[in-house]
Amino acid sequence: MSFDEIGYEPTTIIRRLTPEDMTEYNKSLCEACEVTEYTKGKVKELNLKMRCLKSKYTFDKSRLVIYFGADSRVDFRELVKELAKKYRVRIELRQVGIRDEVKIKGSLGLCGQVSCCCRFLREFDSIKMELAKTQQMMINTAKISGRCGKLLCCLKYENQFYEEVMQGVPYENTTIEYDGKPARVITVNVFLREVTLQTIEENQPILIKVPFDFFKNNSFITFETEKESFRGKNKEQAFYEEDSEDIANGK
Repeated sequence: MSFDEIGYEPTTIIRRLTPEDMTEYNKSLCEACEVTEYTKGKVKELNLKMRCLKSKYTFDKSRLVIYFGADSRVDFRELVKELAKKYRVRIELRQVGIRDEVKIKGSLGLCGQVSCCCRFLREFDSIKMELAKTQQMMINTAKISGRCGKLLCCLKYENQFYEEVMQGVPYENTTIEYDGKPARVITVNVFLREVTLQTIEENQPILIKVPFDFFKNNSFITFETEKESFRGKNKEQAFYEEDSEDIANGK
């Protein structure tokens, strides 16, 4: 298996784990849990505005790393002195972001499963509101945010599918020219792969269902406004074929 298939570059392997190593590792885990509880007590005693999350010894026990979360900068020098006096090792306090904090604590997602960050995510991608808009989700931060308060990481999982399927398809609430008449885009249904347009005939609104393929196979949809109204094509591509011929003939 290559690094590309794994999805990340693993750390260097020194040697195979021996039964003695496993015993020492399990012992370190138990001691780290005790350190976490002791640190939480000291944090409360010193009235520090920080949340102790977990502790971890390096394999040779030369260093003790304590992870914590905080909403602002914290002066933990006194805490480090207390910990160093008790454990006699090099102490490192490492502040983590809110998403890493939820990853350490554990959480359930809106889907009812254990959060992706707790199960398999090793790195956090940048999640933007445009992903929710592309997937036609209701822009309600309570519905599309995780326990960390950030946008859901899973918004990125299906985004490529939506971008491919909706390439060249007009956005909702835009006006295009269809069949020689201005038409308002009412809905874009990615599952049925059709666009609902509204035109006016004899002062009456008429709804028309148009498949995605129409927009993908025809590059002569025009805009009524200067705003770009369909995906993947720029304004210069949005002329009628007849207009393009007129321009080529110098008309």
